[in-house]
Amino acid sequence: MADEEKTFWGEDDNISQPSSADLRGRQSVRATFKLSERAIEAMSIVAVHLGIKQKSLFDHLIEDMQSLKLIAREIEPDRFSTLNRVQKTFVISRKTLSNLDETSRQFNAPRDALVEYSIQRLMPVINRERDRHRKRKEILRDMAGIVENGLALLEKSRSLLGEDDPVSIRFESAVRSLVNAQGHVKDFVEKGEIIEEF
Repeated sequence: MADEEKTFWGEDDNISQPSSADLRGRQSVRATFKLSERAIEAMSIVAVHLGIKQKSLFDHLIEDMQSLKLIAREIEPDRFSTLNRVQKTFVISRKTLSNLDETSRQFNAPRDALVEYSIQRLMPVINRERDRHRKRKEILRDMAGIVENGLALLEKSRSLLGEDDPVSIRFESAVRSLVNAQGHVKDFVEKGEIIEEF
C-alpha cells in the first residue's frame, strides 16, 4: 500500500495485523506418512463426498491441538506398528506440519500414528453420511414415481387441452423442472456410492 493511501480505520482501533510467521504458516508443503489403506481411503471419501479439499480436511484434523494431544497420550506404539501401512504424500500447511512435529516430540508419539488416529475421527462423519446416503436413495426412488406420474399427467393434459393451452404449458415447465431435479439428485447419489462401499 502506498504511503499516501489512507486506511478506513484509525490508529486507535484494535485491528489485529497478520504477522509474517502467521502468513508463512499458511504455505503449503508436502509431507509423507505411512498410513493404513483404510485411513487413506477415509480421507479420500470424506473429501470427495463433502466436496472438501484433502488439504483443508487434513489441516482441520491436525490443527486441533487439544484432540491431537489427547490422541498422543493414548497411542500404543506396539499396537500401531502391527498395522499394514503404505506411504502417502499429502499437501498440508506448514503450521499443520509444525503442530504435528511439536506434538510428536512433546509426547514421544510417532508422527504417523498421530495422523492415523486423527483420521479415525472421521469415522462418525462417514457413518452419518452413509445413513444420509441411504435416505437420499430412498428419496430418489420416490422421485422416480412422481416423475412417472407427472409425465403421464402431462400427456393427459396435452390430449385433453392441447399443447398450446396455458395449463399444459405451465405443467410442462413444472415437469421439466422435476425431471432436471431428479437428474441432479441421481448424479449426487451416484457420486455418493463411494461412501456406501466403504
